[in-house]
Amino acid sequence: MDLQLNDKTALVTGASAGIGRSIAIALAGQGVRVAISARRRNLLNEVADHIVAQGGRRPVVIESDLYADDAAKLLAAAAIAGLGAVDILVNNAGGSRSFTDLHVSEERWQEAITLNFHRPRQVADALIDQMVARKWGRVINITGKSEPEHVNGAFCAKAGIHSWAKGLSRMVGKHGITVNCIPPGRILSEQILRNYTPEYRQWQSDHEIPVGRYGEPEELAHLVCFLASPLAAYITGAVIPVDGGLRRYQF
Repeated sequence: MDLQLNDKTALVTGASAGIGRSIAIALAGQGVRVAISARRRNLLNEVADHIVAQGGRRPVVIESDLYADDAAKLLAAAAIAGLGAVDILVNNAGGSRSFTDLHVSEERWQEAITLNFHRPRQVADALIDQMVARKWGRVINITGKSEPEHVNGAFCAKAGIHSWAKGLSRMVGKHGITVNCIPPGRILSEQILRNYTPEYRQWQSDHEIPVGRYGEPEELAHLVCFLASPLAAYITGAVIPVDGGLRRYQF
């Protein structure tokens, strides 16, 4: 299937490893010119080398710590400078912030909400006007599940992203811009491998995941490519899990 993405441009945050890396590689494989950002420049350079080795154009590499106060504006400006314009934004930076204690410091809450809610929203805000001007754009947010076992600062922030994305989708749809969210299930990544033992991963695969295994980052990246494409122009304001059936909610 031709996704009609050749010569589109994309900014992918959190692109140094795992899901973000796979998204950047998949988009580049569809002919998208990509800008990739994360804190670890050495890993970003490895991603760029891989894309070139696969026949893609060398990405714009942007070292960025999104916790800095002005990070969103600087990142958006660097992506526009490197690509000329940004058609597709994939908000992937952030990560789990598990709060198992009853009381958690305000500093930890601030860090969790800043990285997982404010920065994705601010990067989109910095890029949306140039999408509106060209009457085309895609904002795709990699979010998280809505069934916390205990308080997780990232889950709270990602729930906010779901609400914000739905509202934004209603405001910009008339300009040819779609806004969607993808909550991953158990997708193999540095974070998953760090947080869950092989024994637990096998138990969960056998007992809780209907397809019987953890997912590969590429399997989520395929959906990103489709949602980024002109073929998905009538899908907006949606939350689409990629989780092998793990989540039990009906909608």
